[in-house]
Parts: sequence; structure tokens; C-alpha cells
Amino acid sequence: MAILNILHYPDERLHTVAKPVTVFDEHLQQFVADMAETMYQAPGIGLAATQVNVHQRVVVIDLSESKDELLVLINPEIIEMDGQITYEEGCLSVPGIYEEVDRAERIKVRAQRVNGETFEFAADELLAVCIQHELDHLNGKVFIEKLSRLKFNRILQKLKKNQRKTL
Repeated sequence: MAILNILHYPDERLHTVAKPVTVFDEHLQQFVADMAETMYQAPGIGLAATQVNVHQRVVVIDLSESKDELLVLINPEIIEMDGQITYEEGCLSVPGIYEEVDRAERIKVRAQRVNGETFEFAADELLAVCIQHELDHLNGKVFIEKLSRLKFNRILQKLKKNQRKTL
């Protein structure tokens, strides 16, 4: 397995819309394993392929404390949404930034497993928020872009300042 490089905002590649996965093979299985290892090491609870500069519709999520409940979503789509929840979100592509975002509280998802088998499930609260956050990445969006213009600009200034410190 390999640790993949996570893109950081405002990298333009984070705005690339991911394409559907059409080949379910050993390469995909290895990529999913690498994504999971990268997410766990970061550490994070979710990672979209877009964040590691692979523009395919692949997401890994694990909300468990023990890090042994990996959820792999290939070609995920939200088919139902209900309610509203405000949750403080962070992102591996926007390190150190946490802001409240409004999302659907309950969702129903259709996706494929790494072997291509289609499945559906319901999710609520944190899992629903995480899935919506990761699907935004697959659609070329980053959570801070959902914030007010004032908050967004403040965060952008902070990111630029932090970037200058690391150079």
C-alpha cells in the first residue's frame, strides 16, 4: 500500500468533476486500499479520490474509533434527502479550518462496492454529513465554498498566510 499526496485548497485540481468508475479490477482495489491508508494516516474520517488527484467517483469513509469499519463508495449518488443539520466540518484538503455547514440530516445513497455490486443504504447525522461532504469533492466543490463570502474570504487570507509561512 502507499500513502497518497492530498491536494490542498486552493489547488485548482480540487475543482475537477470526477468521472464514473467503469472498470472494477485489482487496480481499483489497490487504489481503494491506498486511499484508506492515506485517510487513516492523515488522520481523517473521509477521503474522496479528487483529493488525491484521481478524478474518479471513489470515496472512503470510516467514522469508527477503532478504524475498522471502512465504507467504500464507488459511483455514489444521493437519491433522497430529508431534514437539515448544521455540523462543524473540517477537511484534509483545508487543514486547520473548521466551520459550520448546513446539510441534509438524512439521506439515502446508491453506490457500488469495489467489485461493482450495486447497493443502497440510509444514513443520518454525521455519516450523512460526511457523505455529502465527500460527494461535493467528487463534484469539484470544497466545503468552505458553501460559506458566506465574508467567511470564505477570511479563510482564504488565513490559508495564504499559512502557505507563506511554510515556504
